[in-house]
Amino acid sequence: MRTDRAGARAGRVALVALALTGPVAACGGPRQADASRPSSSGSEGPAQGAGPATSSAPTGPGTTSTSTASGSAAAGGQAACVDGATVAGWSLSRRAALLVVVPVLSADPQAVTVAVQAGAGGVLLIGPQTASTLPSDLRPLRQDASPAPLVMVDQEGGGVQRLGPPVTQMPWPRQMASTMTPAAVEALARQVGGQMRSLGVDVDLAPVLDLDGGPTLSARDADGPRSFSADAATAAAYGAAFRAGMAEAGVLAVVKHFPGLGGASGNTDYGPAATAPYVQLQSAGLVPFEQAIRSGARAVMVANASVPGLSSVPASLSPAVITGLLRQKLGFGGLVLTDSLSAGAIRAAGYTVPSAAAAAVEAGADMVLFGSTLTPSDTAALAPPALGRDTAAIVAAMVSAVRSGRLPEARLDQAVLHVLAAQGATVCPGS
Repeated sequence: MRTDRAGARAGRVALVALALTGPVAACGGPRQADASRPSSSGSEGPAQGAGPATSSAPTGPGTTSTSTASGSAAAGGQAACVDGATVAGWSLSRRAALLVVVPVLSADPQAVTVAVQAGAGGVLLIGPQTASTLPSDLRPLRQDASPAPLVMVDQEGGGVQRLGPPVTQMPWPRQMASTMTPAAVEALARQVGGQMRSLGVDVDLAPVLDLDGGPTLSARDADGPRSFSADAATAAAYGAAFRAGMAEAGVLAVVKHFPGLGGASGNTDYGPAATAPYVQLQSAGLVPFEQAIRSGARAVMVANASVPGLSSVPASLSPAVITGLLRQKLGFGGLVLTDSLSAGAIRAAGYTVPSAAAAAVEAGADMVLFGSTLTPSDTAALAPPALGRDTAAIVAAMVSAVRSGRLPEARLDQAVLHVLAAQGATVCPGS
């Protein structure tokens, strides 16, 4: 996975926090654009502080709004906000399931049902999608899930576009930056975002903010033309324009791959890789992410590469990267997603997908992705029976980590609140 809500899901957020002891309504109305309209200059409202985010802006994907109520109706008939005490009353498995993004190949309705039955917080549409049938394929998410999972796709441009026509096709980001102005990219992203929302998609796992000048996407280079530029200022400006256009359409844009894969030693889908050394990232690769966070980016995806000088384990599993750098040093308080935990780099580090999921949440991530690398084994695992087993195993691993003390329950609840906020709930101040 952004950043903001409107339209198709209006009113659904009233379902967002059903506690085991009874319903607790979520405030904020439908997903909508940020109160401070993003523009190609990069402004998306004030940056959020570390920890669960709260602000007085209208709610939307990746945002929260404040309320005077906590666990009960607010004065004047306002619905209650959601706080840590509310979610602490839910079962561990229910909370853990909200952190899982279930991969769904070609919007397979049976796989969608798996996500609904699991109580997943998100679904990721992978492989080619048939736009004409997508609304009906996704209908169970709206009819049977409460809260409805966030629906995500990789719609970057060029060769990475999961939604085909009639959704307008975008050039590679590299081509956008070389042939279009930031204002034109913002307008194009706004157009595409509106088309995505009409199909029921509200999260775009884009833009790529990595600095890469390579010519091709390959087993060696994860970026190539997916990157706007090898120049930090150019990548930051065009990434901000893309994010702004999506926000204006009510789509949450997820900047990736933190802390920057430009110049990485390899493609983490296929095996272990390292970013440029941390000392170099500070003056180059981190710059577009720092600017995005300062200008109000609401969601960040963390890479699976290690970071020399900062972390010897994949960044997506690293407390030093997620909590230390992203949360504390850069002050990011929004939604943190992992890259696919099915990646070769994760396996090479000695993790299964379930053990990696628990480690990622412990490190500071809020939502875990898997199954999206589409290797033959990953594709076979997307069959609904296998997908159901794998999702249950991920949830069980998180629950076990909490019960053993490895994953603090407070960290689990913080992640749940970040997910609920992205789904449109109002998180109480101080939660």
